[in-house]
Amino acid sequence: MPDTLLAQHAEALRLFGERVRAVADDQWDAPTPCAEWTVRDLVNHVTGEQLWIPPLVTEGRTVEELGDAFSGDVLGEDPVAAWDRASAAAHTAFAAPGVLDRTVRLSYGPALGSAYCSELTADCVVHTWDLSRGIGADDRLPDGLVEFSIKEVMPYADALAGSGMYAEPLEVPPGANAQTRLLALLGRKG
Repeated sequence: MPDTLLAQHAEALRLFGERVRAVADDQWDAPTPCAEWTVRDLVNHVTGEQLWIPPLVTEGRTVEELGDAFSGDVLGEDPVAAWDRASAAAHTAFAAPGVLDRTVRLSYGPALGSAYCSELTADCVVHTWDLSRGIGADDRLPDGLVEFSIKEVMPYADALAGSGMYAEPLEVPPGANAQTRLLALLGRKG
């Protein structure tokens, strides 16, 4: 499982990174399917998520200890370089020996490193679709990442909507493909 999980995580980061590199200079202020986020806001959010990983999983720090360390603009003048640094450090942190079996103290409570990695992998996959839509790129996601994300999100999809971070799940049309099912679980219309 860990090798598969780390491979899925690496693939999700790579895919999101491809989309970040595809953002044209005039697209950073473009809207995304995330109602209140521009392309830059979305990339900033996902980059910020990666920045949390090393101190939480390898240093054993808590969200409370870190406070607002990763609030605000984490992209600076070079969003691509900021993404590259953050994603590389995040993957390295999750790949460290024993990290996936370690308990991580998150804002919603303790979780295994493997659960945290799975959660952020699925989040990165869905936000790759959001970013693709925002910049007009191909929004098809790899089947393996889609299936992985469905399995990750399915148990708590309703709770995500209740958190206010996602829209209510949509009804899935009969015969819908896996990507459409994943997007519908998270309130997105593919």
